[in-house]
Amino acid sequence: MPDLIPVTPPAVGRARAFDDYAAETGAFVAAGLEGSANTQRAYAGDWRRFTAWCKAMDRPALPAALETLAGFVTHLASEGKKLATIQRHCAAVAKAHQLQDLPSPTDEKKFKVLLKGVGRKKGKRQRQAPAFTLAHFKRVVQGIDLSRPKGVRDRAILLLGLAGAFRREELVSLDVEHLRFDEDGLVVDLQRSKTNQLGEADEKAVFFAPDRRTCPVRAVKDWLQLLAENGRTSGPLFVSFYNGQRLTRQRLSPERVNLVVQEYLGAEYTAHSLRASFVTITKLAGADDSKIMNQTKHKTTAMIRRYTRLDNIRQHNAAQDLAL
Repeated sequence: MPDLIPVTPPAVGRARAFDDYAAETGAFVAAGLEGSANTQRAYAGDWRRFTAWCKAMDRPALPAALETLAGFVTHLASEGKKLATIQRHCAAVAKAHQLQDLPSPTDEKKFKVLLKGVGRKKGKRQRQAPAFTLAHFKRVVQGIDLSRPKGVRDRAILLLGLAGAFRREELVSLDVEHLRFDEDGLVVDLQRSKTNQLGEADEKAVFFAPDRRTCPVRAVKDWLQLLAENGRTSGPLFVSFYNGQRLTRQRLSPERVNLVVQEYLGAEYTAHSLRASFVTITKLAGADDSKIMNQTKHKTTAMIRRYTRLDNIRQHNAAQDLAL
């Protein structure tokens, strides 16, 4: 019997080099730190402003010294920037340092004292998007010219935006495939939102209204019919136009939603007024916070209180319940 020659099994090498995993991990960490697309855009603009200022001052932007950021904050304050704007710029600087695994000057105690002082000088009250009344909204919607495709689209944007308490980024990210109709109305599959950046399953319900002229479900159906007549049965729900009439395949921008709101409701309002008005109108109608949060997808009742616009001191006031 011949001698058995031991056979060495082939080496099972690592399927991927460790450096590959490290690089991929870094990408995941970066994605976790970056936040929503809207936040990324704001941070990018703030970071460009900071780096331009640093270049003009001949100071390194990354890593930034405490004195550098303190000078930049003082510069912003002297230009009359609001506290919220200054804080956002500081957050952008902190984020840039985080992504490069560098210590941020925003974490230093002396800088926090400086920012606190700026806050005391400038005050913390932020201008919020105002809420409109339901009566005003109904008059506006009923007066939209539906003989033009733009009018059909804009009515659907306004009604769906209010009834669904949508953010403008959520509205423009909707696809036709995200809509599901039934006998009660419409269910919208919300792919991602500011509070759902991981894309977990989330839905919003929109109901039929008695008046067809102000019914969000029928308004969306009318718009879908117009899309179908132009061969669009999938893809972006809200698209732009050529000269207000010819449909494009380009998804509507968040900024355009803002302009739609101002065109019809007034220059003092913004796209965020749709969401703020949903909270205010339903709150005044007696809806409890849990029902409101089910539609807005807010995580805390504190945010509901912040969103409620009660301009009249007599609105929703417990003094009426004293029964004197």
